[in-house]
Formats: sequence, C-alpha cells, structure tokens
Amino acid sequence: MASKKVLFGTDGIRGKANIFPMTSEVAMNLGRAVAHYFQQATRSDKQPLIILGKDTRLSCYMIELAFSAGVCSQGGRVILTGPLPTPGVAFAVKNMRANAGVMISASHNPFFDNGIKIFDQDGNKLPDKVELELEKMVLDPSSIPYPSGEKMGRAERLDEVLGRYIVHVKSTLDESLDLTDVRLVLDCANGASYKVAPMVFRELGAEVLSLGVEPNGKNINLGVGSLHPEKAIDNVIKYRADLGICLDGDADRIITIDNKGQKIEGDILIGLMAKYLLDKKLIDKGHEVVGTLMSNLGLENFVKKLGLKFYRANVGDRYILERMAKSGSVIGGEPSGHIIWGQKSQTGDGILAGLKLLEIRQFYNKPIDQLVKDFELYPQKTVNIHVSQKPELAKNKNISKELKAQEEFLGNKGRVLLRYSGTEPLIRVMVEAETEQMLNDALDALVKVVSSELVSGE
Repeated sequence: MASKKVLFGTDGIRGKANIFPMTSEVAMNLGRAVAHYFQQATRSDKQPLIILGKDTRLSCYMIELAFSAGVCSQGGRVILTGPLPTPGVAFAVKNMRANAGVMISASHNPFFDNGIKIFDQDGNKLPDKVELELEKMVLDPSSIPYPSGEKMGRAERLDEVLGRYIVHVKSTLDESLDLTDVRLVLDCANGASYKVAPMVFRELGAEVLSLGVEPNGKNINLGVGSLHPEKAIDNVIKYRADLGICLDGDADRIITIDNKGQKIEGDILIGLMAKYLLDKKLIDKGHEVVGTLMSNLGLENFVKKLGLKFYRANVGDRYILERMAKSGSVIGGEPSGHIIWGQKSQTGDGILAGLKLLEIRQFYNKPIDQLVKDFELYPQKTVNIHVSQKPELAKNKNISKELKAQEEFLGNKGRVLLRYSGTEPLIRVMVEAETEQMLNDALDALVKVVSSELVSGE
C-alpha cells in the first residue's frame, strides 16, 4: 500500500504562513531536500541549479530566504526571480537548463496563506513518488548528508527572467496578432503578474487599463483578481473595453469578461479554443480535448459536436498534463480557468490564455460576446458538506443506492459527482442538469442522504 503524503496536497504544500507546514524551518529543510534529490538524480557532482520565484504576499520574503538558505547549505545554486507568474517559473526551468523550479505562492488564497510548488527539469510538477521522497527528508532532515564547507552554494537575483518569459509568451502567438485596436481591462490581483502582464499586452499594442497592480504584501486577491471580478466588470462597461482579464495571485488561471460585461466561464473558453484550433487546421477531427471530472457537460457535448473527443482527468492541472502528454492533446483545462496549451506551457497560464483569446478574436473578426453566444453550459451547483472522516463511498449502501437513483433520473440530461476534497474535511456534492428543477431535485436528494450518512449527529 502506498504511503500517504503528509506535507504535499493536490498542488504542492499549502497552509497558513508561520504555522506548520508553512514555516521557515520546513522551507529550509525542503530547500535542502530539493537540492539533494536533484543532485542525486543528475548523478553528477555539479551544483544543482534551482529557479526560485514568488508572488507578492508578505510571507514570501521569509520562505524565499529560508528555502534559498537550505539550497545553499546543500551546495546548490539559486536564482531568485522576484515576483513571477507560476508558468514563468515552469518555463524558466527548461529555458535556463535548471534542475528544478520552485514557486512560492498560495494562488488565489488570501495573503496570510502561502504555498510551495515544485517543478522538475522539464517544467512539470512532481509525481507522487518524488513528493514522498522529499517529504521523508524534510520530516527527518538528519537523513540528508551535509556537504563539506568548500561545497557551499550561492544565490543570485536575476531580473532578466521576467524578460525571458515575456519573449516566450509572445513567441507562442500568431505573427499577425495586432492589438492596437484593443482596449483591455487587466486585473492582476496585486499578485505575481502585476509587472509582467501589463508589459506583455502593451508591447503588443493594446490599450491597457490596469487594476490590482499595487501590491503591498497584504492585498493580494483582496477584492480583486479572478475570484473578485466585479471591479473589472464595472470598468469594462464604463470604458467600453473589448475584453476584461482577471488573473489570480500567481497568474496560472484566468477569468474573462466580454465586451458587454458578462463573465465567461473557463469551460466556454476551452470550447472556443478547441473550435479555433480545428478551424485553423491546427488539429484534426478526432483530436482529444482534456477536461476534468468537474468540467461541464455542456463543454463535453460541444466538443463532441465538433467531431473531437473529450476526456475527463482527475481534478488538478498535473493530471490534465499527464493525459495531454499521453494522448497528444494540445488543449486542456479546468472550469476554474486553468487553461493549458500543450507544447506552449507546462502549467495553466492566464496571460497566455488571454492572449490566445485575443488571437481568436482577430481570427474570426468578431467581438468576444459574439464568439461565445452559441455556447450553452448546463446549470451546475456544488454543495460542500463537512465530514470528520472519509470512508469509501462505494461501500455505503444508502449513498450508492441514492446515487444510482439520481443518475437514472437524470439520464443523458445531467450528471452527478461525489468527491472528497483533497485538502479539506469536505465532501463535494455536484449536480448538473438541463433544467434548474431537475438539478435542484437531484441535489436535494443527494445532500440529504450524504449528510445523514457521513455527518455525525445528524
């Protein structure tokens, strides 16, 4: 039976800053473990090179220095990039031939949270097996042998990484892309993209109205960004912008707003991008689009009508990437706005997704609201229920019986999903259906049974 991870969750290590596991002690030991592991993996005496990026939250200073100290004490080299989007770190690892990349960020979480994501030499997130090896070393740092004094490492700050990422993102675009006629509202969430995102769009000629570009360490995601698009919506309407783009704290996800001020769901973006790839003959009929278990049934139906295949991976961009690599897919993503362009990025990239949407706008020569008007997503709701334990659902007769009954009730007009959260003591009950009435009937029945079976005292 595989060991259970203690530190790593579905997307790296995450928690409240200065509380285990997001402490300087853990960060330093993780720095040692990463340097030791990747040096051993190269089977070389050469110093391992680690790219270390961060977002703008206050605790990044503490974690950045502690992690860097751990790498140096283990004989590794560290390049400190300063604030840089997560996809920028993943790109820089491969571009600079580093051994690993590390991003310090808690994504869309508030400033008092933080996290650490690790990428291998190819810019991919680590598999469970490697995360378990790192955990063992972090929890027992005495197992990591210290190198002798003359083999100490060093750290240096390299601002040019930002420029490398800008060049990379622009290189993925159609050469004909011209944004001189585009007025864009861009919300950077006071996060990692506050410098780079406005630079990218302005260099391509867009008129950029920026929000969330004044980080102070405590205001990341605070009333701005992908979770709070209200200000961006107001500005799109007020200034008659062609598009609104809202990024999260580390800019690996995107929420967009059309020229009428309507929010565009991530699944709609994925469907539109798949259609564009097909119409531009960049993919053929039968090509696979990768979503997740949470992807809307409307996206699946739309993709299949295009003559494309649709695959549901487990939730998390790591699993999407694994499936994309296996099937050769070039487009995948999540409803939350994590969108991956295969062969262009190794993780969700909000800036790249925004640029590609503008590329699509130019290709069809239509405003954004006209491009998405034919997309219909099924009504979908999710109820989170707190649980003290997470027993195997298939072994609960009452839940299994009700689940089967609701699946038969919905037939091909809806879908049900029960899944435990990977990071919280929750079970998520998700239902989507053609009509609100069908959805509510199925959801109420499932929530009632799940609550009575799994919540103590009810």
